[in-house]
Amino acid sequence: APASLPGGVGPRRCPAPCAPQVPGMKEILLMGFYQPHEALSRFLVAAQQEFKIPIRYLQEYAALGTGGGIYHFRDQILSGGAEAFFVLNADVCSEFPLQEMLDFRQQHGDAHSFVILGTTANRTQALNYGCIVANADTQEVQHYVEKPSTFVSEVINCGIYLFTPAIFQHIGEVFQRNQQELVLEENSNGWQRAEVIRLEQDVFTALAGSGKLYVYKTDGFWSQIKSAGSAIYASRLYLNQYSQTHPERLAQNKPGGPIIRGNVYIHPTASIDSTAVLGPNVSIGEGVTVGAGVRVRESIVLHGASLHDHTCVLNTIVGWDSTIGRWARVEGTPSDPNPNDPYAKIDSETLFRDGRLTPSITILGCSVTIPAEVVILNSIVLPHKELSRSYKNQIIL
Repeated sequence: APASLPGGVGPRRCPAPCAPQVPGMKEILLMGFYQPHEALSRFLVAAQQEFKIPIRYLQEYAALGTGGGIYHFRDQILSGGAEAFFVLNADVCSEFPLQEMLDFRQQHGDAHSFVILGTTANRTQALNYGCIVANADTQEVQHYVEKPSTFVSEVINCGIYLFTPAIFQHIGEVFQRNQQELVLEENSNGWQRAEVIRLEQDVFTALAGSGKLYVYKTDGFWSQIKSAGSAIYASRLYLNQYSQTHPERLAQNKPGGPIIRGNVYIHPTASIDSTAVLGPNVSIGEGVTVGAGVRVRESIVLHGASLHDHTCVLNTIVGWDSTIGRWARVEGTPSDPNPNDPYAKIDSETLFRDGRLTPSITILGCSVTIPAEVVILNSIVLPHKELSRSYKNQIIL
C-alpha cells in the first residue's frame, strides 16, 4: 500500500480530493517553486484537520520540471519508508481512481512497475497531449510521445502516476546524463540545469518498451485546467460526480428555499433569498449573500461575495468578497468541449486571438465592486477594482 503521496501546488502536482480514502496513505507532499504565504499555510492547516493526514509544502529553489522536483526531494518522499507513491499534476481534474491504479498494478507487471493513468481523446486533440501506445492484452506501454506532430494514439496521458522508489534510479540516470552533457559548456550553471527533468520526455519515452511502464485507462471524467475559466467546466464535472456518489452534498428544492435547477452546491453559511434561481452547475461559497430575484447559472461564487437583488450572473467566476450591484448583468462565454463527441476535451484557448481578447469566462478578482445596472461581458477584472460603467471584451487592470 502507498505510504506517501507527492502532489503539487501551482502548475504541476497536487493531492486528489479522494486521496485520504486510499488505504495506507501516510502523507501528502505539495511541491512547487512558489514562495509560501499565509493563504497557503491556512490551506495546509485546514486540509490537515479535514483529512486527518500530514500535509507539507516543499519549495523548489527553481522550476525543476515534472521530474526534477520529485528527484530533488526524493529523500523527503522516501523518509517514511514509502513502498509506493502517487504523483498528480495540479492542472487536471478527475475522479482520481487511485485505488483502481493500485489494484491494476497488482494484476499487471511486478512490484517495481510504474502506472500512468490514461484516457481516450479524439484524433485531433490527442496531438496536444502525451500519447501512449500500449499492448492491448497487458497494457504495457510500448511507445510514448509527448505532443506528437502527427497522430500516434488516441490514448493520452492524464498526468496522474503511480510510482515505486525504483523510479528515482531512472530519473537519476537522466540527471547524470544531463550533467555529462553540460560538462563542456561554458558559463552554465550545471547543477540547476541538470536538475531540470521532464517525466514525460526524459523518463517515460525511455521506459516505454522496457516492461516497467503500464497504462491504466479510465472511463471516468478527466480534464485539464489550463486557465481560470476552465474551472467552470471542471466544477461541472465534479458536481456531476457528486450527484452520483454524494448527492447529499448538493442543494435540493425545499419550501422557502431558492429555486434549484440541476446540480448546485451551496455552502451552509451562505444566505440565499427564496426567490433566487440557481443552476445548473453553480457553486456558492462560504458566507456568500444572494439577494432577491438573482439568477446564477454555470458560475462559481467564492466566499464572502455579495450578489444584490435581481443581478444576473452567467458563465462567471466571482472572486472573494466581491460585490455585484442591483440589476447588473455579468456574463461570460463558455468554452466547453464538443458535446456531440464523447472523447472531446476542453481546448486550451489563448488569451488573445487576432489582437483581440478571446471571448471566454468572465472573471472578477477578489474585492471587485460592480455598480448597479451595468453589463460586464467576456471580461477579466483584476482584484480590488471598483468599476463605474459597463465593459465588454476587456481586461480591467
